[in-house]
Amino acid sequence: MSAVPRPARLRSLYRSFLRELPSRRLVASPLQKRIRAAFESDERTGVDKAEQYLQYVKAQRMYATLLERYNPGMNMEEEERVKLTARRVGMELPVEYEMEKH
Repeated sequence: MSAVPRPARLRSLYRSFLRELPSRRLVASPLQKRIRAAFESDERTGVDKAEQYLQYVKAQRMYATLLERYNPGMNMEEEERVKLTARRVGMELPVEYEMEKH
């Protein structure tokens, strides 16, 4: 790449960052404003750091996606997780007996 970043490359990098952020309608978040301000300065080292950080953010998103996919019980309560584990091996947990109060 040349010493001075091309405007098209900067726009592409900026849009990539925005795609990684949670979607928001019409109102720019403080994070979006800060990213935009960083892109308005034309420092080559800043662009290199931004590209590295973008790769890091994408990797973190993918890591979270894979973690949720391969550990589906991660956000469940202990009782529900035990019940699903028993079903996975073909068993059902016994119904717990509750004494009636008279």
